[in-house]
Amino acid sequence: MANEQTYKGSCHCGKVSYEVKADLAQVISCNCSICSKKGYLLSFVPAEQFRLLSGEEKLTDYQFNTMNIHHLFCSSCGVQSFGRGKGRDGKAMISLNVRCLEGVEPGDLKITPVDGRKL
Repeated sequence: MANEQTYKGSCHCGKVSYEVKADLAQVISCNCSICSKKGYLLSFVPAEQFRLLSGEEKLTDYQFNTMNIHHLFCSSCGVQSFGRGKGRDGKAMISLNVRCLEGVEPGDLKITPVDGRKL
């Protein structure tokens, strides 16, 4: 993608940290039951553009509904900075909580609402 950059991200306590190559031109605000309660702003990338730097042993998994996405959160601070799943094409993907990326100001992003309640 034309606007891809490498970002660092982490949970609140920093025990889970990663690097990701992402284009934040498409960031979504979903109104499904989990996204709306947690206030996520999301972007999705192919799994090969993501590298976990630390904290695999700190990750706790939560799944619901279709059980397609592994909503991973830090067992120390509780923050979900990313998730793992499969895209509609069946390929491995990462869902990024854009609010957990260093140097990203949500007010500067173009955020697209998605009606996740009806998906």
